[in-house]
Order: sequence, then structure tokens, then C-alpha cells
Amino acid sequence: MQRQRTRDTAPEMAVRRLLHAAGLRYRVDRAPLPGLRRRADVVFGPAKVALFIDGCFWHGCPDHGSRRTLSNAEYWSEKVRRNRERDKDTDDRLRNAGWLPIRVWEHEDPESVVRMVIREVFLRTGKLPHGR
Repeated sequence: MQRQRTRDTAPEMAVRRLLHAAGLRYRVDRAPLPGLRRRADVVFGPAKVALFIDGCFWHGCPDHGSRRTLSNAEYWSEKVRRNRERDKDTDDRLRNAGWLPIRVWEHEDPESVVRMVIREVFLRTGKLPHGR
């Protein structure tokens, strides 16, 4: 498990490249709230939008999450259950603080993700990205 990347994964990089090309500026791998020991993949501070690009295996994707390892199956199903619980708690905490958490799966089309993020950032700030 130590070899698993926690940031700069291929799906993250694809989304970040498109966000940057669209003129959006953001922070990477940041805790959106002070004291919250959970980090979002991409954070838009002024807009209060936190983007999480969740891995199918680790977060229990309904399409691909069933591809679990056969060894130690009980451990892994419990691990994914706890991850999902923590994700929900994180989203609740962010919403209560006025943030918009956006969760997407690693297999989602990066261009669709970016269009959604641009729309939400615009709705919260009233500003279009640079170059738009």
C-alpha cells in the first residue's frame, strides 16, 4: 500500500492540466478547512470548492469497486466501508462550513469533470476563468 500514490495520479493530472488550461487557479493536496486532517485533491479557496478524485478500488466505486482482492477480503471490504464513511463525514463538515465538496471517480471523463468544476466555481464567484 505504501507504493500507492496519494497525489499526482494520472486522473488527477489530466483534470489539473485541463483546469489550468481553462484559466482556473487552485491549490493541490490541501486541507480545505483549518484543523481538518483530510485533504482535497484540488482546492479553489475563494470559491470554497473542494474537488476529490476518488480511486475506484479505495472508495468503492459502484462500477469498478467490486473488483476486490480475494486475499483478506474481509479486511478490504471493511477498509472501503470506513473510507466511504470518512468521505461522507468530510463532505458534511465542508458543507457545514459553506464549502462545496465535489467527488468524482477516477474513471470519469476529465473534460466533463472540468466543465462541472468551471460551472460551480463560476456560480460561487461570478467570475469566469482567465481566457474565457
